[in-house]
Amino acid sequence: MQGKTVVITGATSGIGLVAANHLAAMGAKIIFVARDRQRAQAALNALRQAGPDSDHRPFYGDLSRLGDMNRVAQEIAAAEPRIDVLINNAGAMFRDREVTEDGLERTFALNHMSYFVLTLLLRKSLAGAEAARVVNVSSHAHKGAHLNFSDLQSEHDYAGYRVYSRSKLCNILFTRELVRRWAGTRITVNALHPGFVNTRFGDDSGGRKFRLAKRLFALSPQKGAETMVYLASSEDPAVKNANGLYFYRKQPVLPSSEAQDPHSAGALWQMSERIAAINDCVPGQLPRAAE
Repeated sequence: MQGKTVVITGATSGIGLVAANHLAAMGAKIIFVARDRQRAQAALNALRQAGPDSDHRPFYGDLSRLGDMNRVAQEIAAAEPRIDVLINNAGAMFRDREVTEDGLERTFALNHMSYFVLTLLLRKSLAGAEAARVVNVSSHAHKGAHLNFSDLQSEHDYAGYRVYSRSKLCNILFTRELVRRWAGTRITVNALHPGFVNTRFGDDSGGRKFRLAKRLFALSPQKGAETMVYLASSEDPAVKNANGLYFYRKQPVLPSSEAQDPHSAGALWQMSERIAAINDCVPGQLPRAAE
């Protein structure tokens, strides 16, 4: 990873922070997106210790807001004409339904739309690398989930874990459709399940039994970050040439049948384009505003 640039979201805590530090120690420059400036400064200090020879840098924004997604992506694209790896990792689960200023259910906005918007708006910089990688952090929680395209914002059927599971299904569908649309480019796209990891994720929304299960059964953040780091950095041909796969414990595994449905993937893409008001683009160009 020496001399390579990695953009990662959700890197101020948990597996994102662990992965960012590992990649920095391997020589990568880490560009990360944060909402809280105090936590961002602590993460930056850790990155400078792990990789003192690289110019790590935070960008600030709330990735549940479309305006911030667009602004942050454009700022990063302007600052980094070449991005070798984009890791979409930011995510959360909310006990109660919240609606953003854009009228989007917050889980859907943060866990799916931020992946969609950042990836499309950073395509020009990804195309500037000799061989770029997009790594989307999903979860086995997607299994059993189904998308209701007449109620993507969960107005009529909200439960925190159920809606989180749907967002993780969206991550895999987005991965597969992105591979189809970007065929022939030098950009690979894969998704992963990090495992059940003992981080602060879900502490406020998962309940007492969820927190107890994490203490008893969950992986350490170091173990949870392993597959993310592997997909971002490995020179193994099985990783370098992988495209459109779903990984767990550094091995490709099959996602649910719903996650393999090309019709759902295409429908989700079209609805996401309308919500974000951007269209996909040809290599070397930024997306244009949707008409």
